[in-house]
Amino acid sequence: MNATVEQTLMHHLIAFGDNNLDEILKDYTEESVIMTPNGSIKGLTEIREFFKDFFAVIPTGSSFTMMQKTIDGNVAYILWASESSSTKIPVGTDTFVFDGNKIQYHTVADYRVIK
Repeated sequence: MNATVEQTLMHHLIAFGDNNLDEILKDYTEESVIMTPNGSIKGLTEIREFFKDFFAVIPTGSSFTMMQKTIDGNVAYILWASESSSTKIPVGTDTFVFDGNKIQYHTVADYRVIK
């Protein structure tokens, strides 16, 4: 397992759980791209807005279950579920491609049920 990838992934997951925009942005660069079912998000300004919106769906204190975490070289994959007071996500998936300690590419998709 790649220790740098593991450390960066854990930093990302903790920052996400804390809804900490400043910390989560430390994992990305201006060249980073997040790919979603709604299209690509590029650069720190757009990534900040993406996470600001995502934090409204999964606020700090929401339940989060990691069902799978796989790291192979500079690629990490997670399968997860989450539930907040307004939304239930029975399945979500993220794939990360790292360049050193930065996320170069990130795919994210989830199935949301509005309560």
